[in-house]
Amino acid sequence: MTTSAQILPLVKDPERLENRLAEIPPEPGVYFMRDGSDRIIYIGKSRKLRSRVRSYFREGYTKSERIATMARQVTEIEFIVTDTEAEALALEANLIKQHQPYFNVLLKDDKKYPYVCITWSEDYPRIFITRKRQLGKEKDKFYGPYTDTGLLREILRISKRIFALRQRPQPLFKDRPCLNYDMGRCPGVCQQLISPSEYRKTVQKVAMVFQGRTQELIDILSEQMHKAAEALNFESAARIRDQISGLKSLTADQKVSLPDDTVSRDAIALAADTQHACIQLFQIRAGQLVGRLAFVADAQAESGAILQRVLEEHYQTADAVEIPTEILVQHELPDTEILADVLTQRKGRKVTIVAPQRQTKAELIEMVERNAQYELQRMQKLGDRNTQAMQDLADILDLPELPHRIEGYDISHIQGSNAVASQVVFIDGLPAKQNYRHYKIKNPTVTIGHSDDFASLAEVIQRRFRKYSEDSQLPRAGNPDWPDLIMIDGGKGQLSSVVGVLQEMNLLEDLRVVSLAKQREEIFLPGESQPLPTDAEQPGVQLLRRLRDEAHRFAVSFHRQQRSDKLKRSRLDEIPGLGHHRQKQLLGHFRSVDYIRQATPAQLAEVPGIGPRLAQEIYDYFHPA
Repeated sequence: MTTSAQILPLVKDPERLENRLAEIPPEPGVYFMRDGSDRIIYIGKSRKLRSRVRSYFREGYTKSERIATMARQVTEIEFIVTDTEAEALALEANLIKQHQPYFNVLLKDDKKYPYVCITWSEDYPRIFITRKRQLGKEKDKFYGPYTDTGLLREILRISKRIFALRQRPQPLFKDRPCLNYDMGRCPGVCQQLISPSEYRKTVQKVAMVFQGRTQELIDILSEQMHKAAEALNFESAARIRDQISGLKSLTADQKVSLPDDTVSRDAIALAADTQHACIQLFQIRAGQLVGRLAFVADAQAESGAILQRVLEEHYQTADAVEIPTEILVQHELPDTEILADVLTQRKGRKVTIVAPQRQTKAELIEMVERNAQYELQRMQKLGDRNTQAMQDLADILDLPELPHRIEGYDISHIQGSNAVASQVVFIDGLPAKQNYRHYKIKNPTVTIGHSDDFASLAEVIQRRFRKYSEDSQLPRAGNPDWPDLIMIDGGKGQLSSVVGVLQEMNLLEDLRVVSLAKQREEIFLPGESQPLPTDAEQPGVQLLRRLRDEAHRFAVSFHRQQRSDKLKRSRLDEIPGLGHHRQKQLLGHFRSVDYIRQATPAQLAEVPGIGPRLAQEIYDYFHPA
């Protein structure tokens, strides 16, 4: 049987390439490029699939080195035809997030930048700052990422002072509101003293601030204030006046000099070196800078392709009112027309994308680029430290070259219960969180009261590299999934268990494995009884310590999640007729047992699989007569 690894790349099989290209229709859609391991290495979109895909293999066609390298590895091409370019754009974005192809522009998750989340999926939406953008609920909305954390917190603080919002994540008392209600800072959400519809109207006003629609909100409130004054409702008019005053303080001293203050526009630019691209996006509404967002990507693509990827992802979840009528870009985009048409359809007004060359708009792009350059300089300083650490680690371990990909493993449990493992990945000395993995330990001997970290680590390593043991044709050297170094959290015993399983899989010669003991930060090599002579504070050892600490944090957080889920389920286990699947449905919908307790029978019945009768039983369980 011939495996995919034995299939020649299409560029070396012209007849098969031509036949495959002829099968691709000249219609809009999305295309996939697969390599010899059957992995998707590139995903793209086009108005005309056939001509776009053919261009990758055309002689004399100008391609970047990255795209040329990708084309030489392609062994199969697949495609999905869509009805419109808008569908192709949305499908491409979702597939890139799902498959993370190596040759696509992938935005990095830099924890430096926070988001604002509004949980519209809940009856009483919450507003909070987070550094994790997890799209768990379709209705929940994220704004950002914002570059100025201090300013963002100040905006949220002022918003909570201007508008009566819930101030606490959980009720302080069971039967009465807290002091925030008496002070007028909270409308009594915990006791449902305000209806969900009325409370959502208040949250929608706050959302307008993060949508860059502060002036529009001020205009609406000004009209309401005048109507209240005309109706002699001076108390209400005074309250609205204070809200307007607070909102004006948010936009003070943020004026940007542009000739047309009536046009909403975004301006995007980047600065890049050979490794990273730092992107800045300025949001300008009515001549005011209302937001400065930041993104980070690998600098493996052309500047226009990077900017296009950022804009596509940024606007994918944006409401129509958040899309500006003009987008200023530093470089021409590969698919300007597709993106402009899609945004025009969603906004209901013409959206133009322009690369300005002169006068004020070009000066604005230069200002955005200058800010991106400052951010790149910050990353370069960090990168220099990482390069020094990797060089030191390579010297310590006598590696032939710098360790590009390092993987760290750790085990977490409490006396054997809920045993889990973590796999964290550092790329060029920095966390690559999209490659992290959790493992639930399946070893039947690891039970409550009986732990075995040695066996657990052996199991995890065996599962991680099983595919390479079963298929010796899978490429290793140069494979982005293949680590240059593996670090095990522990001493000689943990290292020996991992070495043993790698020997059984015939992979030990191709993998470099070390362990890092906690007590003295000592590095152990396979087969050596003594640790390497190192200093705990030298850069290479510090890099391993950061990797070890991150593996420990990731394992502990997953272990806590497993324990928390188990405790939640144990409380729900007492409700007759509520099996494991329905418990997951409930927790997925309400997120916590506390919210399940507060829900009405009608709200409980909205959960898939929970009918009116079971909803009433759940309600009666939490509200006994």
